[in-house]
Amino acid sequence: MPEILYGRNPVLEALRAGRRLRRLLLAPGLSGDQRLGEIVELALAVGVVQETTPRGRLNDVAHTEHHQGVAAYFDGRQLDNIDVLRRLVSSAAAGWPPIFLCLDGVQDPQNLGSLARSAEALGVTAIVLPRHRTAPPSAAAAKASAGAIEHIRLVRVVNLVQTLRELRDLGVVVVGLDVAGDSRPDQTDLRQPLALVVGAEGEGLRPLTRRHCDALVAIPMGGKVQSLNVAVAGSLLLYEIARQRGFAYAR
Repeated sequence: MPEILYGRNPVLEALRAGRRLRRLLLAPGLSGDQRLGEIVELALAVGVVQETTPRGRLNDVAHTEHHQGVAAYFDGRQLDNIDVLRRLVSSAAAGWPPIFLCLDGVQDPQNLGSLARSAEALGVTAIVLPRHRTAPPSAAAAKASAGAIEHIRLVRVVNLVQTLRELRDLGVVVVGLDVAGDSRPDQTDLRQPLALVVGAEGEGLRPLTRRHCDALVAIPMGGKVQSLNVAVAGSLLLYEIARQRGFAYAR
């Protein structure tokens, strides 16, 4: 099934990641920049010639005006499954234990994209996406991630709690990010194999998910606002994990 991506960074990163391109649509009169030139060059390398398309038509294709004059049809992305997740645990590189970012009800594609951007930058091994109540890796998520979502593994699972059980059996420590957590991230050992679980916007972790965590951590708050956006909070915790590990990224 073809998937439409829009925006210069998402289209460029999909091409860099090797996704199969079917069509490339560009608005007339675009001012050239390095990204645009590389998009055209990579498209030509796989035998696709750009099509000049009126901006009004691009608005319809992308379902938004924020496409920067670029839209493209790609083959749909195939997500990994639980078997791949198991292999990733056993094949982790020395010096950088795996980090699995698990989403428990994150339904806003903007938050998915922001988390993916931080995850890709801070050494996350894979993002775990439950089949239900989770934003799909859509064009909107790709745009919010500035294309970074194309460069990180996405694992689709049927049941998050069962997946957490399996990861624990494989020696992975499950850490939940929760406003009611009783530990601070900087006082928690995050250097071991980790499954970091972040919850839904507003609701946080589900009670059943919370019960399957080995530790619950909360980011200390000093202002009048009682909580952070899930993408911001998750990114802060990912940074703390990378800091404790000395930023010794395996990839």
